[in-house]
Amino acid sequence: MNPTSNKRDFEDLTTNLKDLAYSYLEKYSPSKQQLKIYLLKKYLTKIKGTKSKKEVSSIIDEILKNLEQNKIVNDELYSDSKARMFLRRGYSLNKIHQSLINKGIESKYIKQSIDKIKEDKIEPDFVSALKLCKRRRIGPLRPEANRELYYKKDMGILARGGFSFDLSKRVLDLETKEFNKLLKIV
Repeated sequence: MNPTSNKRDFEDLTTNLKDLAYSYLEKYSPSKQQLKIYLLKKYLTKIKGTKSKKEVSSIIDEILKNLEQNKIVNDELYSDSKARMFLRRGYSLNKIHQSLINKGIESKYIKQSIDKIKEDKIEPDFVSALKLCKRRRIGPLRPEANRELYYKKDMGILARGGFSFDLSKRVLDLETKEFNKLLKIV
């Protein structure tokens, strides 16, 4: 084995993976875990080198460490921005927590983001449930004749959204006028 050719292969692989990382970061704002998965998939599908998975993983870790030191990839900011975006969409705090875990964010960052939301908003789950009802046109926005028929279905939609039974019941029992007033405030 010629050590100089191995060094060249190593440098080529590192530069290829760095280029892929930068091009991905130009288009998207991923978490560290998402970027790692992306680079590993690209290596396995496009580059198809002779290196073992552990070697490639260590190279990718070095690239990610470098990006993190240069503050290009920051999971704390990513967690805050995604949590606020999910809240605007009408996600419950439970669903926000689970979504961020699925993105590969550390639990300390998730806890900080959710604590910030709780400080900023008064009863964020209630506001999110109202937004979900508005978006899906369920609960108080249904015609009075159909509300009882679709009560279980609406309760299921809110439950899958991560809302508690008591909160779902409270939102679905609102009158249409009161619901519209609350939406204007929110």
